[in-house]
Parts: sequence; C-alpha cells; structure tokens
Amino acid sequence: MAELTNVHGVATSVVVAFLEKVWQFNRFGKESLEQLARGAVLAFYPKNAVLLRQDLEQPEYVYLIERGAVRLYRKETDETTTLADYRGEGSLFGVASIVRGLKASLTIEAAEDTFCFLLDKGQFLEFVANNPSFVENYFRGLSEDLVCRTYSQLRSSGVGDLQDEGLRLVNARVGDAVRRPPECVDPGELIHKAAERMTRGDVSVLLVRDSTQGIVGMLSDRDLRTVVARRGDYHQPVSSIMTSPAVSISSHNSCLDAILRMMNQDVQHLVITKGDDAIGVVSAQDILALQEASPLVLLREIDNQTTIEGLYESGNQVTRLVQNLVSVGAKANNITRIISVLNDHVVGRLLALLQERLGPSPLPFCWIVMGSEGRMEQTLRTDQDNGILYEDPGKEWERTKAAKLYFRALGNEIIEHLVKCGYPLCKGGYMASKSRWRKPFSVWAGYFDEWMSGTDEFTMLNVKIFLDLRSGFGSEALADKLRDYFFQQTRRRRFFINNLCRDSLVIKPPLSFFRNFIVESDGEHKNQLDLKMRGLVPVVDFARALALKYEIRETNTIARLQSLKERRHLPEDLCSEILDAYDFIMHLRLVHQLRMSRQGLEPHNFVDPADLTDLEKQTLRGAFGAISRMQTHMAKIRAEF
Repeated sequence: MAELTNVHGVATSVVVAFLEKVWQFNRFGKESLEQLARGAVLAFYPKNAVLLRQDLEQPEYVYLIERGAVRLYRKETDETTTLADYRGEGSLFGVASIVRGLKASLTIEAAEDTFCFLLDKGQFLEFVANNPSFVENYFRGLSEDLVCRTYSQLRSSGVGDLQDEGLRLVNARVGDAVRRPPECVDPGELIHKAAERMTRGDVSVLLVRDSTQGIVGMLSDRDLRTVVARRGDYHQPVSSIMTSPAVSISSHNSCLDAILRMMNQDVQHLVITKGDDAIGVVSAQDILALQEASPLVLLREIDNQTTIEGLYESGNQVTRLVQNLVSVGAKANNITRIISVLNDHVVGRLLALLQERLGPSPLPFCWIVMGSEGRMEQTLRTDQDNGILYEDPGKEWERTKAAKLYFRALGNEIIEHLVKCGYPLCKGGYMASKSRWRKPFSVWAGYFDEWMSGTDEFTMLNVKIFLDLRSGFGSEALADKLRDYFFQQTRRRRFFINNLCRDSLVIKPPLSFFRNFIVESDGEHKNQLDLKMRGLVPVVDFARALALKYEIRETNTIARLQSLKERRHLPEDLCSEILDAYDFIMHLRLVHQLRMSRQGLEPHNFVDPADLTDLEKQTLRGAFGAISRMQTHMAKIRAEF
C-alpha cells in the first residue's frame, strides 16, 4: 500500500459536497453522508504510484477519486498481468475488500497524478450497516438505478416536443386492452355454426379450444371471408380453416411488446394469457386505439402502398416514430427491432411492386440482408448491406443468362429506390447493385470457403458482415441452406473461429474517463468519441464469434447473448452486465442521432464527451468497464482452444 506521505486534512462539508455528486451516494440523506465523511482525508498519488497490491495488502480505506485516474490490473495464474479496468473521477475502489474482509483482488496504479478522498474504514462499515442498499447496488455492476435515471434524463433532454399520448404505448399493459372474456369453440364445430355464434356474440374472433390440448388456433372474420371467396363448404369443421397456432402474449407485457410480437409474427390478433389461462383476444385495432402513432399504423401504410413512389416518405416517418418510442421509454433493442421490421416491409413491398413490373423471377431467390440490418440493429439512416442469393441454374446456358439479366435489373432498380426511401448507399459497396453480391448458391458457398481460409483485414470484414445474414424477402429456405453450409464448414476449421475470437479483442473500449476519454485524434471527428466502433462493435464481435463457436443461429446480438447464457456458455452475471452496457450505448447513440436529425444534420455515431451530462458519463464508464470484463472473459476462452 502506498505510504500516506502527501495527505491533507479536509473539511467534512467538502467531502459531503463531493459525495452528493457521486451516483452511488447521492440518494442518501445529508446526515448519512456526514457520518461517512468524518475522518476522511485527501491523499495525492503521483503518476505510476501503486496504491494497492493484489493478494498482498488489505486496504484500510475506501478510495474515492477526486481528480485523476487509476488502472486496475489482475495477475493471472500464469503470472501474466491483464488490465482489468480503468477508473476516473468519482470512482470507488477498495469497497469489496473492506466489506468482505479480504486482501486486494487487483493491483491499483495511478494512471496520472491523482487525488483521492480516503474514507475511514470504520466509518464506511457503519454507513454500510445503516444503508444495506448501498452494497446491493454496488455489486450489481451497472446499477439498475443509475441506468434508469440516465435513461430518464436522456428521454427528457433532446428529442423535442413529443406526443403525451405516446406514453400509453409503454406504460399500458396489454392486459389492459382486453375488453371481454374470449369466446371459444371446439375444433369439430361446423363453420356455419361458428359464424352464427360470432354474429350472436358480436365478436370478430373465436378461440379454438381442444379438450385435451387447450387453445389450438383461432377463427377470425378473415378466415370466414376466405371461405366465402373460395366458395368453400360451410359444413366443414372449424379446424379446416382456423389459423394455427394462435400467437399469445402474457397480460403483464406492455403494448409495445404486443406490437413487436404482431409485427414479427405478421398477425392481427394475439391471445392474452394470465398464467395458464387465456383471458381474452386483442387485435391490432385495440392497441391502435391506445396509441395513434403506433408502429402498426406505419406498417399498415407501407403494406397498402400501390406505387413505389408512395414508399419514399417512409424514412421520414420512421424517424418520427423513433422519436416517440424514445420519449416514452422504449429500450434500444426494441426500437431497433421495430425499425428493422419496418425496413423489411419497405423492401418487401418494393420487391413485390418491382416484380409486377419486371415479371416473375426465372429462379427461386432470396433477398439477403447483412450487417446491422441482418442483426436487426438498424438505427437512423443505417446504410444498406444486401445481396441476392438465387438457386443454381444448372448447366443450361439460357437459364443462367435469364437469371443474370433478371437479377441485374432487379438489383439495380431496388437500390435506387431504397436511396429515395432514405437508406444511404453502402460505402463498402455491399449491395445487390454490384454483380459480386447477386450470385447463385454455389458461388456464395465458394465465397465463404475463400473467406474462411484468409486472415487479412479485408477478408475478416467480409466474414463478419456476411455471418450476420438473414432472409429479408423471398425463399427463406435458401438463406437457411447457406447458413447450414457455413456452420458445417466451421466445424472442421477451428482456426477460423479462433481468428474471429482474436479479432473480437482488437478494439478496446475507451476506459480513461472525463479528461482521459480515448477520442479521435484528428480528422472530421477530432476530440469526439465513436460510440459504434468503441462501444457497440466489440460486443457485436464477441457475440458473433461465440454464437458461431456454439452453433447458435440467432443473428441479433442480444438474442445471441441470451442464448449463450441459457446454454451456460456465458456466466449469468457477466451476460447481464454486457446486455445492460450494450443497450445503454445503443440508446445513447439513438438519442444522439435523433438530436442531429432534428437539427437537419446527417446522423452519425460520434459524440463530444463535453456534451454528455455527468450522469451519462458515469453510466458510460460503467458500460465500458463491462465491455472490458467481457474481453477478459474472451481472452480466457481463446486460451482453451
């Protein structure tokens, strides 16, 4: 432990004033803080001074950084030393050792000239005994309270005047939209009898309940209209025309959750459950009644467009929708998924209208989306990453020629229209307008064979973009077949997964805080922080590499992380920290882009640390710390290869 040679007495009121600015303490009353501050001193540590040594010293104080920064190192079993964290002004250390009566678990070194308030051990333990919630929050990693307060601050400062009625979207439970108990019929009930019951009961949906299997489907007005249109037999059983399975959601979920479920499942009704019981049916219209500016309204407008030009305003409408969702407290992952679903519908409608003009495709094909679009993590004005995958035409030249001509016309036209809808061109050229990215299955398979053998930067970029591919329109079977292919190939190429894991450690989070942010040193964004590359990309790379290692087929980063946790490939506490960190940085990025959009500027990913509030800085530091711990975990996994 560093000798206390440069120590100065300090007034209790000065320490209390500082504690009131630190998120771990500012919830407690002045009396508690005065008790904690009694006996505190201010110590100075020159750059490179060691404050504590791992496994050798037991701290006699809790250290609170008043000015400067420290590095925290961990000595591994093989005697190597790993940077575990980097803490700046307002940070604490020594808490765990004092609370648990243990020696220091890390070596602490001053990264620059640093001043620390030293809080007396006895006073601190008395404070903890009187305020047990302090320890609970401290050991939670990214404090739930801190994150909630930061989200609240972000919502209230920077997205402009938004509609109050939008609050119902997040605050209202979907169970609140249930107006009556569900009407049920047996699967063997005749169609005309079921129609009579719907008329008598004035309902548009019946649940189909089997005596042994429970709810097996639902019968709606739309199903009955299909029978009429096809001149079907009204004396057939309900089971012959019902929609099955019925999509359900728990009553405690929010209306936003219900909207997302409807959008993802492409349904107009949800069965609302409470425990094991179905308590009602909610339609899209029921939710629209709660929220006029619902994503379902925009989705319906997109799907009902009859001209390509009518889709051009969709980009601006999505921006306004995102403003509303941020303002009412929707989490970033839900927002980006909604954006992606809306974008999928824009693309699907464009392709359908173009096929009306160009005629049917000569071969089955799939419009594939990659990158952030493939992960369903698009924010405002995310550029395009797409391609066309089509069935192998065989050796017949005419089929090959017809496919090339058709998909060239389709690829070129849709890219132009997507630009007019507000989706910028990909700077790297990963678009279906480029001949390289509209190929038959065998060529795409060859691309992956080539990329899996390379280790250069360009090859790794290709791999990472295309490992996130999913079907956006057309034959999902073709996209699944391609994903099956590269999972099959990677089983035989462990070095390839090792390369991906290694690559996920390249970009380090900027852990020096306040005056020590790692910002851009020159160029257009000098002195700004890149939220995407420094905060989001490391998590995306980590989740992708482990998803491939353990053959998890999800493409969304949060879904990948949750699957890793459920399969016990990732510790639950670490996973929770990573999820919180990723969602917060994504949320901060979304709010920043919305502010730029409102100012008429082209949204980007760079923020000036000087523009962040103290609360945002504190939360961001916690997020970067979680990412650092995530990379330490990845380094251990790599060592097992």
